[in-house]
Amino acid sequence: MATLALGVWSSPEVCAREAAGAHIDVTATRLPDAIAELSREAHVSIGTDGPLPAIPTRPLHGVLTVGDALARLLAGSGYRARQVGETAWRIEHVPAPQAPVPSEPRPVEHVAPPETAFGPPIIVTATKQPLELSVLPAAVSVVSAFGIGHDDPRRSSAAVAGQVDGLALTALGPGRNRMFLRGVADSAFGGESQSTVAVVLDEARLTYAAPDPDLRLVDIQRVEVLKGPQGSLYGTGALGGIYHMVSHQADLDESSLTLTGGGSMAAHGENGYSGSAVANVPLLPGTAGLRLVGYMAQEPGWVDTGTRTNGNTTQVTGLRGLLGIEPVSGWRIDVTGLGQWIASRDSRYVYDEHSYSRPAQLPEPHDNDLTHLAGRLTGKLGDIDVMLATAMTWHDVGDTLDATIGADDFGIADPKLLIDKRDYRTWDSELRLRGHLGGIGWLAGLSHLDARQSLDTTLQGMAGESLVVDADHRDSHDTAAYFDVTVPLLTHLSLDGGARLFVSSIRDTRQLDSGKVAEEQDKSGVTPSLALAWQPHDGRLIYVRYGSAFRQGGTMIGQDGTVQTLKGDELSSVEAGWRETLAGGGQLDLGGWYSHWDDVQSDVLEDNGLITTTTAGDARILGVEGSLDLPILRGWRAQAGANYTDARLTRNALGYRLEDSRLPVVPEYTARLALRHDFTLGALAVWAQLGGRYVGPARMSFDPALDRDMGDYIESNFELHVAHGQWQVALTAQNLLGDKGNVFAFGNALRYRTMAQYTPQGPTTIFLSASLTM
Repeated sequence: MATLALGVWSSPEVCAREAAGAHIDVTATRLPDAIAELSREAHVSIGTDGPLPAIPTRPLHGVLTVGDALARLLAGSGYRARQVGETAWRIEHVPAPQAPVPSEPRPVEHVAPPETAFGPPIIVTATKQPLELSVLPAAVSVVSAFGIGHDDPRRSSAAVAGQVDGLALTALGPGRNRMFLRGVADSAFGGESQSTVAVVLDEARLTYAAPDPDLRLVDIQRVEVLKGPQGSLYGTGALGGIYHMVSHQADLDESSLTLTGGGSMAAHGENGYSGSAVANVPLLPGTAGLRLVGYMAQEPGWVDTGTRTNGNTTQVTGLRGLLGIEPVSGWRIDVTGLGQWIASRDSRYVYDEHSYSRPAQLPEPHDNDLTHLAGRLTGKLGDIDVMLATAMTWHDVGDTLDATIGADDFGIADPKLLIDKRDYRTWDSELRLRGHLGGIGWLAGLSHLDARQSLDTTLQGMAGESLVVDADHRDSHDTAAYFDVTVPLLTHLSLDGGARLFVSSIRDTRQLDSGKVAEEQDKSGVTPSLALAWQPHDGRLIYVRYGSAFRQGGTMIGQDGTVQTLKGDELSSVEAGWRETLAGGGQLDLGGWYSHWDDVQSDVLEDNGLITTTTAGDARILGVEGSLDLPILRGWRAQAGANYTDARLTRNALGYRLEDSRLPVVPEYTARLALRHDFTLGALAVWAQLGGRYVGPARMSFDPALDRDMGDYIESNFELHVAHGQWQVALTAQNLLGDKGNVFAFGNALRYRTMAQYTPQGPTTIFLSASLTM
């Protein structure tokens, strides 16, 4: 009796893509995993006559039909693939050779895939081991390239945040934002404290204390957002979760080239453009290959300052190279080098609500430059999977503020500009082993991270004089050993436990009037995790999870002018979740959590306009969220999601009375809805999607003198994609309703205490693009 292993809902778009071939990226190295990944990538059903052997397979990369991809995976295996429907395939044993027997020709039988088949598995790697989402006892959202724009340089972390419940960003502008997950928000102000969300590319951490680098998602396979504290796997700073980008690796066998270009037009603002190129070249077929990615975009400005119109134009340029080498069978070396440069001509805040203009003032440009080099070795030693990786990231961030108002206390007559320059260096290395011992799955690793950050803030006067008003250098180190074990308890019940044993240190050097002062802290400890998962049948998972994380403390300058050390903060969380795979390819996710946060470190705004770090107290966070992805009619699909977060201080250590104990930045509730239709027009494969998202109210600061209301606005968008052969054309419209809601109530720290500031939603913008794949 044949067993259907995998399946997806079919659509005319899938059929059209299969006829012409589509970009396939299968990285699994064992046949069953590779077949599952192909089914997910190509959106087809693949059935088997019983279990497949776990024989080695080569990765697949390039533009292939499903038939060609299956033929390559099954070559020499004793199996073959037969198409039994428009989007259905069956894998069968190759029959033994027999003498030909004359017979009448028989017509080919076409069998449509069952409508009740489960969807193809979604593989998550942010857990540091490939696990199917359907069995993963943790809250995670996966946004595929198909949903975020495969080669569109305008798509960034803000686009992902619009699709992931519980993910929030500040809105200073590209390359300046802080990222928060599940209400774990310490401050809206960008100080020196370590980020609560770790931004990771493949196997390397990109950031430590820097703002979100806003890496554009060109040729990124998917983004995985792992929610809740992840200290047992990622160590210091992963209080809120992980933002993990998975890139396409170099194909060693197939050449390909994809060119994309487009232009935009804003209702209030200038025109924009973008373009990208993705090329894959086998250097030595089967052994070495090179993948090159380049992109550039000009994002229209829409804020007028005096007579200077559309001042906040942003230029984005990026390059990425990926070299893949398989020196011997079963082992692979991957080297990645990338650079991205963001330059904004001006800031985007205004002084009147629902406005796109402000009085004349000096320009406030911003730069965010990221350079990254990484190497990775993967292979097997017997039955043990081995991964060794190391990476270095150079990240330079520069901001300039108009200082003609609010900078009188520093001692310079007629202040002009405040120039803030921050340099970040992160070196991340890891050795990881994974295998099975009987029915027990295990993961173990060693890691070391060095992070350095330097801050120099200089005030310039109208006459050209300058004064250093803040200077700080911080070195952080974290060395750890970690493990994770999954033990089956009963037929449908399993227990997953892990822990990270760490030793960390931080050395802070500050420049005071009396000279340089250095403070050093050391800490060691354990951050555990534990999860109980019940899977009564395929497609249903109910779990309870405990997680924890630790963040290193920093320093602050006390009221007496001395440097004081801050105790690091710790967060623990208990969550429960229910994940259901629905018949027809839909999915339901429900979850709730309670988090306790000790000694919250918060960046606060001082009277002089500079930002320092202090201990705010203790906090607790309660939240519930849910998402639904559901096919409703043939060719129609609905997506919905909602989140409610109640995050409050329970112990106040700020030294002043709180009027509102809510944590800053994170909206109390959000809700989103999208409706998509797939259809054909002759030889054209078309899909259209209309979406909307409501972002609830949020606040800026604990300090009543600085607090501002924000949020309470609606985002709206429309997308239309048309594909024919090697060509694709896309039309995108953002902010269809033309709303000017206040997305962020902050812009210039020097002026913040004396005047209201608003950041309106960007105007209605239409973008048209076309891409060619060869």
